[in-house]
Amino acid sequence: MRHTARSKKVSRRRFLEGTLAAAGALSLPWASACGDSVSSFPPLQVDPDRAWWLQNNFAPVTEEVLATDLRVRGALPPELSGLYVRNGSNPQSGDSTNWFLGDGMLHGLEIEGGRVSWYRNRYIDTPYYRAGVDYRDGFGPPLEGNHQSNVSLTWHGGQLLASGEVGAPYRIDPRNLDTLGWTDFDGALGHSFTAHSKIDPQTGYLHFFGYFFANPFLQYYVADPTGRVMHRTEIPVARGTMMHSFAITETDVVFWECPAVFGAPAVHGGLPYQWEPDYGSRIGVLPLGGNGAQTRWVEMPNGYVFHELNAFRDQEEIVLDVCRHESVPDGQILLSSLPRLHRWRVGTGSTMTFRDEGIIVDRGLEFPQIDRRFTGRAHQHGWCVELRENAETLDPGGICHVDPATGGFTRWDPGVACQSGEAIFVPGGPSEGEGWLMAIVYDRAADASDFVVLDAHDVARGPIAEVRLPHRVPHGFHGTWVPLAN
Repeated sequence: MRHTARSKKVSRRRFLEGTLAAAGALSLPWASACGDSVSSFPPLQVDPDRAWWLQNNFAPVTEEVLATDLRVRGALPPELSGLYVRNGSNPQSGDSTNWFLGDGMLHGLEIEGGRVSWYRNRYIDTPYYRAGVDYRDGFGPPLEGNHQSNVSLTWHGGQLLASGEVGAPYRIDPRNLDTLGWTDFDGALGHSFTAHSKIDPQTGYLHFFGYFFANPFLQYYVADPTGRVMHRTEIPVARGTMMHSFAITETDVVFWECPAVFGAPAVHGGLPYQWEPDYGSRIGVLPLGGNGAQTRWVEMPNGYVFHELNAFRDQEEIVLDVCRHESVPDGQILLSSLPRLHRWRVGTGSTMTFRDEGIIVDRGLEFPQIDRRFTGRAHQHGWCVELRENAETLDPGGICHVDPATGGFTRWDPGVACQSGEAIFVPGGPSEGEGWLMAIVYDRAADASDFVVLDAHDVARGPIAEVRLPHRVPHGFHGTWVPLAN
């Protein structure tokens, strides 16, 4: 079995108008509260005496399972042929000092011909997992594969790579989610592989970075379509900061440095950073594939950004759509306020300038996704998870569609009993946003999880297909789609 691009195309419109019309009348193979009006279901409750990332649907699962007899409610688009896989934190001990510090666990579904071939979940085979310990016991600095690899996934150059915040990525076999070992790109990796790499859709080059606690604090890399690192450079910065993501345009690399500064003792068992407003916030821009010494910086008001929607050039300005947080508490991931989707403009003329055009949609939005064929290009479509107000925990709601240029907003509200994870976009036609969204949704009423597929242009319609999974899938971080060809 080879995992490469699939040439077979099925008319998305024909599928929606024909197959789904009939499938909508199918009886449910399970009782589901998601999407129903379950207004009487109690709000999410949190035990104040226990860490929020160890309870409700953040609590880890204990078994690795394989299931091949999975029923579909509705109909999976027949053109979907590949592997959906998502990474997340799942401490095998049942305990961890931070949501970011559990063992990495993958959840995957292989889909072909309108059916699910299999679902399985697998721990990533790291030193922490093999030793049965957590981050408190430690194995020294998280260099090479010495970390829990629990954040994200990248498919590039025929390899599926699982990454954490810092350290080298792990190679994963897409046929069964087995761990093949960590890689340093044949010795080219300095210390870290980012959780959020970017593939230039025109060249196929992989752009990524790594941040670290000691100098060099920030390094930028470019790998060719085969996965060979062809460029590496240091970006000069004064201190190590938690820099979760970055962006590219057709011609630029864009970093944002915010005052979550490393070097402080871990607070209440959290991560070793603290919020230092006096350090300030700024945006750095250098040419795509350029030398770090070419980086130009501009100051901006303090805030924090885990994730961007996208960035693109508008003549002498870079347009950058980001999920902006007011701050992140010392050493913790739980936020003091819900993030808002902002549009920033960075002038790159003789003098660098910064302008925040303000909030695009006045709702709590995170885990943004685009049609990645438009990475670094002007975009009209974006998708996010809507976060509900809850001071005690993260409470994800439904999936929404945004038009960043107009502020247009539509959403699928799964009901108070259900919570959606990040929605991965998979192309289903040539136009931007023509395709499907995939996500894992937790049903609190049933204490069960569903894999759902939505029409990316009509999220308000709700899932066109749902697959009840054999066990609960804890809330995780990021995933990807690996096309399958026979």
